[in-house]
Amino acid sequence: MNVVFWGTPDFAVESLKELLKSNHKVLAVITQPDKPKGRGKKIQPTPVKKLAIENNIPVYQPSKIKDNTEFYNKLKELKPDIFVVVAYGKIIPKEIIEIPRYKTINVHASLLPKYRGAAPIHRAMMEGEEKTGVCIMEIIEKLDAGDIYECKEIEIKDSDDIVSLHDKLAKEGAKLLIKVLDDIESGKAKKTKQDDTKSTYAKPITKADGKIDWSMSARNIFNQIRALKVWPKAFTRFRGKDIKIISAEIIDESSKGNIGEIVDIVKGKGFIVQTGKGKLLITEVQFPNSKIITGDDAVKGYHIKVGEKLGD
Repeated sequence: MNVVFWGTPDFAVESLKELLKSNHKVLAVITQPDKPKGRGKKIQPTPVKKLAIENNIPVYQPSKIKDNTEFYNKLKELKPDIFVVVAYGKIIPKEIIEIPRYKTINVHASLLPKYRGAAPIHRAMMEGEEKTGVCIMEIIEKLDAGDIYECKEIEIKDSDDIVSLHDKLAKEGAKLLIKVLDDIESGKAKKTKQDDTKSTYAKPITKADGKIDWSMSARNIFNQIRALKVWPKAFTRFRGKDIKIISAEIIDESSKGNIGEIVDIVKGKGFIVQTGKGKLLITEVQFPNSKIITGDDAVKGYHIKVGEKLGD
């Protein structure tokens, strides 16, 4: 099939890679405009754009897609069989969705109808889900509510963080996408309606989501820390300043004590904090204007002692 691919971040790169290896032809790539990144604020192409250029695929980066007649006409001229959308980052208007013969499909990183919306991977991990997944669905006007072609379930392990889970879902979603495209082309594809009564919404992550409430359970805080490891990072007050907690391990899930208190030092690993229910071993931290260090180095370098307190 002739495909126009819509995507922007690293998550979408895996799907574009698989498309380029498949029997389907990528006519063009639509991605977000380049943005400044890093300390130098240098303009950087999106990850999807980089891959498209490397493979000599035409790239379009409209600043707006709604009421953009020139862009709409360009898409029609391409005569696509289908649009594939993977984390593009903007809502696509109905008149564009319906241009291709087989309309528009999306790779969504949750087991729909749970976790519709912008941050399904983060929210599934923060909510303590034991499994999540990826679904290929048809895009309609209502957010993430279209008929589902197929889903793949993925276990969320304690050893996972946002990076490992993201990568697993991106790879599985890419493979599932090719299968669904093959099925659509051969006429084998079947769609299932979503049960709207079971839907949940994965609202966007904000910096405020990172603030640790030590009265929560060790399990809940552990999930928060690993889900927000890339951004905004879980944070807490310590000695009058905000520090970021990058990694932790659950020591127990039932003990009670003084909430937020450092109750033990584990040589070679870090320091243990009492939560509302259970204890966490802090294994990686980041102090203000400093790089990420191990919990052990934090104990040694900042002379952290039992009895000190984390939190407001």
